Amino acid sequence: MTSRNNQTYILADQFINHLRVERGLSDNTIQSYSRDLIRFLGHLDKEGVSPLKTTRKDITDYIESLEGSLGLRSITRAISAIKMFFRFLINEGKITDSPTRLLESIKLPRRLPDILSGEEVNMLLAQPDPSNNLGLRDKAMLELLYATGLRVSELIGLHVVNVNLEAGHVRTVGKGSKERMVPMGEKARDALKSYLYNGRPSLLRNKNSQSLFVNSRGKQMSRQGFWKIIRRYGIIAGIKKTITPHSLRHSFASHLLEGGADLRSVQVMLGHADISTTQIYTHVSRERLKQVHEKYHPRP
Repeated sequence: MTSRNNQTYILADQFINHLRVERGLSDNTIQSYSRDLIRFLGHLDKEGVSPLKTTRKDITDYIESLEGSLGLRSITRAISAIKMFFRFLINEGKITDSPTRLLESIKLPRRLPDILSGEEVNMLLAQPDPSNNLGLRDKAMLELLYATGLRVSELIGLHVVNVNLEAGHVRTVGKGSKERMVPMGEKARDALKSYLYNGRPSLLRNKNSQSLFVNSRGKQMSRQGFWKIIRRYGIIAGIKKTITPHSLRHSFASHLLEGGADLRSVQVMLGHADISTTQIYTHVSRERLKQVHEKYHPRP
């Protein structure tokens, strides 16, 4: 391995450590940025270019090479990772000017998220069988997800101590290691009680675990495992839309706003750092009102 390669990978390791320790990004985000950066640095190495000598043209050539092999969203994330890397190099005194300074970000088309109707939510939540331990767990997970709008990573990462049944809220740590308290309703609270007292002890089989939601082997529920569960219940319910854990998060936010909740409160419950992220749900509500008007007004 050349000294240039050694230097490149040292810089990459320092940057990834910076994301983890100083920026406090989630593990999933760090993994995505790491893959993007390694791909970019591999390209530079093939071209014989040091990260410390990279030009704007080197970067634009690389981005053009991604077109056709990656989607627009992946390319945009790659650009973000590259920009953060060169900002890090400036802060570390490795370079004095970023080659990305005049690089325009690609604008993603704003896509409205899929939303379940109230009837579809009820159909989905009615599918788990409460007569068995797995059904009690699945019912609690679905009810809690719709009641709180948690991200799937936040849901499966909950510990038993994060749930306050008496006060009716859950405490979670979201993006950027920010903690927030989210209220839950009676139906979610009742489902959690049944699971905690009747389902979870049997699933644990005398094992000790801090995790709130566990699989049939008594280990923490995985993201992939829950995705399969919610998708299967959607199929059983006869819902034609593709259902993911994010479907219930989107529905939670949209239904709150349609019911008259203020945007700021929904932002806090979702854990959005920027209210502009939450504002997409106001567009969803307007779009649905437009569809209702066109469908039912006698003179559309």
